[in-house]
Amino acid sequence: MKRVSVLAAVVASGLALSAAAQTPAAGAPAGAPKVAVIAFQAAVTATNEFQRDFGDLQKKFEPQRNQLKSLSDEVDSLTKQLQAQAATLSDADRAAKAKAIDEKKKQAQRIAEDAQNDYQTAMQETFGKVAQKVDDVLNTFAKDQGFTVVIDATENQQQAPLVLYAAPSSDITKAVVDAYNAKSGVPAPPVEAPAPAGLRPAPKAPSK
Repeated sequence: MKRVSVLAAVVASGLALSAAAQTPAAGAPAGAPKVAVIAFQAAVTATNEFQRDFGDLQKKFEPQRNQLKSLSDEVDSLTKQLQAQAATLSDADRAAKAKAIDEKKKQAQRIAEDAQNDYQTAMQETFGKVAQKVDDVLNTFAKDQGFTVVIDATENQQQAPLVLYAAPSSDITKAVVDAYNAKSGVPAPPVEAPAPAGLRPAPKAPSK
């Protein structure tokens, strides 16, 4: 099932009916709106510009991922050593090694939380910057094509009703992406970066 914003649908429908009454499409009943659907979030993440910026974002956070991987490996190694030597260690030595492992885990947790927060913020900024420009292209494209209503069919939107049916021919997602890529002039990345379904989480700290 597809979802669409209630307010957007109501407002858009009202505007559409008004516009259609003034300039009805050829061969269509007077007042009939010309409707299109777009998976807006998918359109944004499919653009060459977003793919390029998303790849740059992954590289930016590579040091944090490497640091967390190193800490995780170190925790695993120390834990195995403690388990192997447990029978021969004194209580004080066991306690000291266990404390060292716990401190490493806490350090990794702090790094993971900071990296996650920074990543989420950077990801929102990256998406928002491109989304604003895609919206501008969408508006121009819709006017040029004579659409009176464009519905955002992005799935899993909050507070959204169901779009029970949309003909495939009404989906302008790819057409808008192509129009945006042509306008932006950004070439497709040489190696395609994975487009996130949502916000891609930073690596987790080693489990306690």
